[in-house]
Amino acid sequence: MIAFRIDRRSGVATYLQLVQQVRQALRLGVLEPGDRLPTAREVVEAVAVNPNTVLRAYRELEREGLVEPRPGRGTFVRRSLSRAASAGDSPLRAEAVTWVARARAAGLEREDAAALAASVLDESFPPPELPPPFIPAPRPPQN
Repeated sequence: MIAFRIDRRSGVATYLQLVQQVRQALRLGVLEPGDRLPTAREVVEAVAVNPNTVLRAYRELEREGLVEPRPGRGTFVRRSLSRAASAGDSPLRAEAVTWVARARAAGLEREDAAALAASVLDESFPPPELPPPFIPAPRPPQN
């Protein structure tokens, strides 16, 4: 079961934080197809958010095809985003744990390590292509 955390100082909308945490749990294999997400009431009690915020997050996840509501039973994971290389027991994770330990030993704070990792990711993975800008077709001359 996933345990949500809300960072009210992050500047990220609360519902997006919930969506991102579910996506991360799906990528890491913490959540798998068939798993039930906490009910809106359970999330409200755990992290003190508005029930509509939870429902909005769950609707977004449903729109993405990641979860499905089952009336009277809850919201369930439809598909996983995990890959073997990102599993909790993978060699890559062990290397990441070692790297984080070295970063902490070097005096980096969490935000420093996150910024360093983000910059390497940005250099290594090209940004997604944006659609071309809309250019209206020329109008035919009017007589």
